[in-house]
Amino acid sequence: MDVELRHLRGFLAVARNLSFTQAARELSVSQPCLTRSIQRLESSLGSRLLDRTSRIVSLTPTGQYLLDHTQRLLAMLDSTLNAVRNSGTLRLGFSWLLPDPWAQQAIADFESSTSCQVELLRRDTPTAGIELGEVDVAVVRRIPMTKDVVVIPLFEEPRVAAVSITSPLARRRSLNWREFKDWPLVVNTVSGSTRPDDWEEGGAPEQVVTCGNYDEWLELVAANRGVGVAPSSTSRRSHHSGVRFLSIKSAPPICVYLVHSPNAQHPLLGAFLESAMVNTRQGME
Repeated sequence: MDVELRHLRGFLAVARNLSFTQAARELSVSQPCLTRSIQRLESSLGSRLLDRTSRIVSLTPTGQYLLDHTQRLLAMLDSTLNAVRNSGTLRLGFSWLLPDPWAQQAIADFESSTSCQVELLRRDTPTAGIELGEVDVAVVRRIPMTKDVVVIPLFEEPRVAAVSITSPLARRRSLNWREFKDWPLVVNTVSGSTRPDDWEEGGAPEQVVTCGNYDEWLELVAANRGVGVAPSSTSRRSHHSGVRFLSIKSAPPICVYLVHSPNAQHPLLGAFLESAMVNTRQGME
């Protein structure tokens, strides 16, 4: 069967437009060339795919069947080819600071073993860009509500409190997890790691101040709009003159996850996941 990709792409263009003229324009080929391509495809398959008159083009039942199946197959093929074409770079998404030193070690090991570069992309979404196809794999600190991701637990981080230097709490060395119900809680509702439902019933803060990203969260805390709770890495890496970080007694830890699409196409994604898990195990030992 002498069927070539150009024949199938030509058929899909005609089937979508139901016009040889428009399809030829879309493919940047001449109309006679496109007509011959469709005729060769029909001859190879031994079936008529299109009914055409001087004014109307329509799909035959066989043509509709081929359209339904070929459209998905070519989309998968294009996605695979694009992944191979871009395999020199793996896009790692994050919405908060990447946990250290795990992230730096995992990235260095992966790049050393594959010669593939990791591109770091901050995306303020619940899956740090996975749901939009903007990254290949992402680090998150809450399990996304969507079911269209693969979730891989990595490790746990302690929580710290963030308070304004103008708050009376700034004079303290630590807070207790059960005390937070007495103060407004600043919550990043898009990609934050702590929300009122993290407390047991009756212990959650009664007042919540919401925002949509990390920078807004930090500025609201500095302005003394409320108290923030974040991973311990935040206290080591955020240097805001208006914010002080305190340890929290009896606080449950924050779990760090890797997430990726179940249809992920990057050929080296598995190698990155292996590097991530190896460094996770080494950090626990």
